[in-house]
Amino acid sequence: MKQFIIGLFVGLFIIGLTSSGFLLLQVDDSQDVLLTQGAVGEPRYDDIWMIARMVAAEARGEPYLGQVAVGAVIINRILSPQFPDTLRGVLFQRNAFQPISNGSFYMTPNESARRAAMEALNGHDPTGGALFFFNPRQSNDRFMHSRPTKMVIGSHRFTY
Repeated sequence: MKQFIIGLFVGLFIIGLTSSGFLLLQVDDSQDVLLTQGAVGEPRYDDIWMIARMVAAEARGEPYLGQVAVGAVIINRILSPQFPDTLRGVLFQRNAFQPISNGSFYMTPNESARRAAMEALNGHDPTGGALFFFNPRQSNDRFMHSRPTKMVIGSHRFTY
């Protein structure tokens, strides 16, 4: 009976942690990874990985500063009341990012994309708060072309 009660307590504790969105896992002897689905705060491995995947898919072949800018737009959206307030919510918002629908998001990001994601998560925003970006040579979306341009980095226009 004592083992049952301890097991029940531990199970309820773990369910409480995971239902609140937090689960601490030890990956190896030297690194704890906090897995969460919440607003941007302290960068976590899963946040870096997901942003790096989108940066690699959206900004492959772009200058490094453009890769950081793509990551910054993702973070700006999380912080904006106009968009979902979670990383997953922003990335998987319907029709928000073409790499989700065409599958390129699921490719392994390169080191440059990973570094750019870290830099964006650490607060570097070369766009000054842009919420959108697009390549005007590849997009004929009227909404995107109607947005005021904040800046151009490589092939991408960054807008509000």
